[in-house]
Amino acid sequence: MPQKKMWEGFFKPKKILKTLGLNEEINDVAEFGCGYGTFTIPAAKAVKGTVYAIDIEKEMTALTERKAQRHNLRNIKTILRDFVADGTGLKDESVDYVMLFNILHIEHPEMLLKESCRILREAGKLGMIHWNYDSETPRGPSMAIRPKPEQCIAWAGAFGFTESEQHDLKPYHYGIVMRK
Repeated sequence: MPQKKMWEGFFKPKKILKTLGLNEEINDVAEFGCGYGTFTIPAAKAVKGTVYAIDIEKEMTALTERKAQRHNLRNIKTILRDFVADGTGLKDESVDYVMLFNILHIEHPEMLLKESCRILREAGKLGMIHWNYDSETPRGPSMAIRPKPEQCIAWAGAFGFTESEQHDLKPYHYGIVMRK
């Protein structure tokens, strides 16, 4: 992860979440890799239910908890967990939206998509964001492991996700929303 200020400068979280269909009609959300809470805080302000902010780094979950307290948000539950190896720990069909933001470059992205499918309620939404497949971006994973939008759609499609909507999240990212 780059430094917090640099990282947060790459995004307009509220606008991105609105574009990707995360709004007051959504109840519960799972965020795989909450990081600095960049998307956690605006997501918690936008939805009716709970945002499960999951990360393997204790420092990140602690930071997200402190941010939630500063914003007086009581609908964020941080979970310190290796969700790649152990899953989220959430119940089957327990959330309406899953956020996989800048994370599908991992070695086995299908593990995250399988877990997303398991925890999403019927007709739930899967939101994916990743760096554009462009070596001119100022950060992001190496081009060798950076997924293209069509790869993300195909991976998710293999787990039954349909109805893909693709969005240009200028200047450095793309977004995809699919349904279970």
